[in-house]
Amino acid sequence: MLNQALVQDVIHEALTTGGDFAEVFVEDTFKDNLLLQGGRIDKSLSGRDFGVGIRVYNGFHSAYTYTTDFSREGLLKTARQAAQAINGNAQVNGQPFQHEQAPVIHEINQLPQSVEKARKVNVMKNAADIAGHYHNSISQVRVNLLDEEQNVLIANSDGKFVEDKRVHSRMSIAAIASNEHDMETGFYGPGAVQGFEFFENLDLNHYAKEAARIAVTNLGADPCPSGKFPVIIDNEFGGVIFHEACGHGLEATSVAKGKSAFANKVGEQVAPDIVTYIDDGTIPNEWGSINVDDEGNKPQKNVLIENGILKGYLVDQLNGRIMDTEPTGSGRRESYRYAPTSRMTNTYIAPGESTPEEIIANTEHGIYARYMGGGSVNPATGDYNFAINEAYLVKNGKIDKPVRGATLIGNGPKTLQTVDMVGNNLGHGAGMCGSLSGSIPVNVGQPTLRVSEITVGGRKEDA
Repeated sequence: MLNQALVQDVIHEALTTGGDFAEVFVEDTFKDNLLLQGGRIDKSLSGRDFGVGIRVYNGFHSAYTYTTDFSREGLLKTARQAAQAINGNAQVNGQPFQHEQAPVIHEINQLPQSVEKARKVNVMKNAADIAGHYHNSISQVRVNLLDEEQNVLIANSDGKFVEDKRVHSRMSIAAIASNEHDMETGFYGPGAVQGFEFFENLDLNHYAKEAARIAVTNLGADPCPSGKFPVIIDNEFGGVIFHEACGHGLEATSVAKGKSAFANKVGEQVAPDIVTYIDDGTIPNEWGSINVDDEGNKPQKNVLIENGILKGYLVDQLNGRIMDTEPTGSGRRESYRYAPTSRMTNTYIAPGESTPEEIIANTEHGIYARYMGGGSVNPATGDYNFAINEAYLVKNGKIDKPVRGATLIGNGPKTLQTVDMVGNNLGHGAGMCGSLSGSIPVNVGQPTLRVSEITVGGRKEDA
């Protein structure tokens, strides 16, 4: 991508004002983004993005610049711009590079750029046909196909020189059901660290029908009652509530600044002993997995909470300096336009011993959240607000009628403490996570679990 001698010169230039560490991140990305709507391709965006980011540290301070000019003059100029923001006394010239290719944890069989668009469109049409024929109330289907090949080089003044290839593939299916009075949308968006083989092996019948079924179910649902209820949250993407309300609070990005509800609580009981919370970037081919992070460090299985005890945080290099903690392979960024910071990969609650049937049967009265939607959270306090895409009432230990318009309102650390049953059916769901270093692929996951009480927003009436 760039030769070692040039990269070494760029790092040397970045250190000329007394910085004690410099890093170069080179990216060359190919991307396809197709949208099928009304049975035909409505949008087709293909592109290549090449750029270089340069970062310099001086103690706990850092400066970051980037450029799309990869000439020698352009790179040295960008390095000087970063250096000018640093005023230090370090005498660092940079260690000799130790070249390494990132280990291939995730097997890729068909690179996206080698596949004709006609094959991709055929898969999209098949998904649209399945969803469209699910029920006569389905009025529209949108299918989005995204694939990306990102080639990176990460080099720094400590001698690291790592090259990596990342491949992501994802399909999003949105089905709209409508009648004379209402319109509802169902959504499913599976993804993986795989090539085109992901789409060829995808169970379109399952995902397309589920998207349509959610829409049809919500079309005939009553408004959700409001109040405080026990809430059963199903597996897979149900984990988004803990990703947002707890996971972000365990990232060093907020912990190092003391702006996290979990700061300075390592060793404390922060959840019941049935809760173990893990971030693992090494799971083969999962959507949030990585070969190396965006600082060139190997990913690892980070047990954040074990049997209710807070064990540690997700740490990047800069915040690791502040916290006097080693990085955990958690430095991530969307692209060369962003400096990396601590981010999640595949984050999930480990399976427990209860079956989903037992959890439902032991709930006399409450809400069953089958599919979660989007939401917002304040990492400093853990306060959150989430939509439920598909919800049901629970009465006398059984799933009752569907309800719509449900939201969950609460506080992440408090919700974590009120988990009282954890199922044995761990599942993962693909999503995109936005934060200081941009939008990145992450998996959220959990088994079916029950929270003893959450405030549910909806219409005020008895459930």
